[in-house]
Amino acid sequence: MEDCTFCHIVEGDESAHLLYEGEEVVAFLDANPAVRGHTLVVPRAHVDDVLLADESTARAVSETARAVALAMRETLRPDGFSVFHTTGGLVGNVEHAHLHLLPRFEGDGLGLSLSRERLADHDPERLVSRIGEGL
Repeated sequence: MEDCTFCHIVEGDESAHLLYEGEEVVAFLDANPAVRGHTLVVPRAHVDDVLLADESTARAVSETARAVALAMRETLRPDGFSVFHTTGGLVGNVEHAHLHLLPRFEGDGLGLSLSRERLADHDPERLVSRIGEGL
């Protein structure tokens, strides 16, 4: 896409601190990191959603995230990782699918909390039935 920053990075038209370049995926440091080592794993193809991309692309993103995490574990020695992927207009302004890989360190100040409610008694069965039909 003409105005997509990630497409420009993938094509080499815009600079980024690349950690990995593969046939289907690139991984680079986030220009505005939440923590040291915050990495974006991005498919080369412009797709809106990693989870809904073709199987090869989704697998390549997952395998690349794993490879980068293993390298980070050896070099940065984080206490753990946070990994997330978001889509849609409600969650950000980048329409090119990407996965965030964040090495976590004690006291890093990063908060990724979810507001939670108890699952209603009737919901589990209904959800299992409805979603299961799609599987």
